[in-house]
Amino acid sequence: MQELPKKYGNGDRKGESRTCVSFIKHLSELSTEKTPRYRMTEKEYNKCVDLYADNLFRFIVKNLGHTEDARDVVQNAFEILWKHCQEVSFEKGKSYLFTVGYHNMIDHVRKVKRITLVDNFKEDSSIADTNVHNAREVMEKALARLSEVQRSLILLKDYEGYSYEEIGMIMELNPSQVKVYLHRARLHLKDYFVKIQNVI
Repeated sequence: MQELPKKYGNGDRKGESRTCVSFIKHLSELSTEKTPRYRMTEKEYNKCVDLYADNLFRFIVKNLGHTEDARDVVQNAFEILWKHCQEVSFEKGKSYLFTVGYHNMIDHVRKVKRITLVDNFKEDSSIADTNVHNAREVMEKALARLSEVQRSLILLKDYEGYSYEEIGMIMELNPSQVKVYLHRARLHLKDYFVKIQNVI
């Protein structure tokens, strides 16, 4: 196979986090389930890069709030897929990448203290600032106020279009939990938008 695309580096593959490693065997078993031919070809791997790299980066950076850290997480996810591409089918490529990326992100958050977590979020005194009228900025401010789990649920369901079952696999939740937590997350967003409207 050719080298890993330069866009996501060509690391030594020693960066697999403990959380990620614990999922690899499980994911590999899932990838072979009801799938006779499961080896991902070089062409399919490169197609995964083209199809899912930007989506995965967008998901990770919205959670971390730090571009370089997000790039590291995405790079690591693709390196893990590259290393295990003969155990993962192309059809399972997206869910595999998002699962590994999500759990790698969790480990990254625990290790890198400079990442701004929701628990340390400071009230924005300039909420009535003219910038708040920008829809994108309003949404980013709203997402920043959610917990890590709630934010991930919103991004996976409403931005990426995953099913409850797929989200459950990625985040280790059952479908019922996904629905309940997602409902609570949406209520938090709704409350925030109501407050914004009242201020404006």
